Amino acid sequence: MANRLTRIYTRTGDAGTTGLADGSRVAKDAPRIEAIGGVDELNSVIGVLLCEELPAAIRACLDGVQHDLFDLGGELSVPGHTIMSEAHSKRLEEALDAFNAGLPPLKDFILPGGSRAASLAHVARTVCRRAERAVVALTKSERVAPPLLQYLNRLSDLLFVLSRTLNRHAGGDDVYWQQGKNRA
Repeated sequence: MANRLTRIYTRTGDAGTTGLADGSRVAKDAPRIEAIGGVDELNSVIGVLLCEELPAAIRACLDGVQHDLFDLGGELSVPGHTIMSEAHSKRLEEALDAFNAGLPPLKDFILPGGSRAASLAHVARTVCRRAERAVVALTKSERVAPPLLQYLNRLSDLLFVLSRTLNRHAGGDDVYWQQGKNRA
């Protein structure tokens, strides 16, 4: 890492712009910044999930995801620079297959809930979907490499499967939706 921050505040963003890694400045509400912020928020939520007691395989998987998300955010912050590849999504697919193999088939919709760790995985899944929507919005005005969208799409699926796995790890089950439960 070549640059070290010796001072956190720079005052360069006081007028509503922020700097990209290529040195250009854009509005803080630009679609690219919205996408970067969504990925950053997702990484932070996964950090909260990692504060829970987790099986070693899930912890290792999520640790790798956090590094990937930093790379993904880095790619977004340097227009035209490529870091992510299809191999990143392939790794998530392999994890998805491995974790899903130990789960019963899903026959009904489930509610976000169960154990605290599973609930946090559901929160991370919804934040991932929002980050994905922000990247999709960015594609309407700028070029975004397909592996970024693929990765976020696979990641939300993985977080769903991890929530189910974490409920079982905690000795519980999925929380099933009961259509019309409160109908009079």
